Amino acid sequence: MTREGPHYRVPFRRRREGRTDYRVRSKLLRSQKPRAVVRKTLNQTIVQLVTPDPAGDRVVAAAQSLELKDHGWSAGTGNLPAAYLTGFLAGKKAAAKGVKEAVLDIGVQRPSKGGRLFAALQGLVDSGVAVPHSPDVLPAKDRIRGAHIGPDVPKQFDAVKTKLEGT
Repeated sequence: MTREGPHYRVPFRRRREGRTDYRVRSKLLRSQKPRAVVRKTLNQTIVQLVTPDPAGDRVVAAAQSLELKDHGWSAGTGNLPAAYLTGFLAGKKAAAKGVKEAVLDIGVQRPSKGGRLFAALQGLVDSGVAVPHSPDVLPAKDRIRGAHIGPDVPKQFDAVKTKLEGT
């Protein structure tokens, strides 16, 4: 296929940039369920629960791993335990606004079994939001608590999770 001529159609800009897979997005929107959008950066994890709206998507609840510092978290915010706690916090906020179920939206990120994306998913599920998933992709409990990072991280994880459960 040549990139010239009167019948050549230029792909959408976000598709050209590799930022949006419109086929997957269309399937997610047609489900009419809220989307649990999980995005990760080098230093943090962002979890949002988004509902489709004809005027544009509406964010119902959101949490960033940087918010964990307000709840007593002093370890890094770009690791697996922080991703779990961020998902847990977002799930608690969503449950308070009446969201009971969602569909996971990871965008164009490549999923890796037991990674941060699925740690955030585990946090959402543990907070009471029903998200369809396979148990095979979820990280192990000791990795979620941060035992692989250091000896004081599991204690801090338990303290922050207990505090978040109270909210």
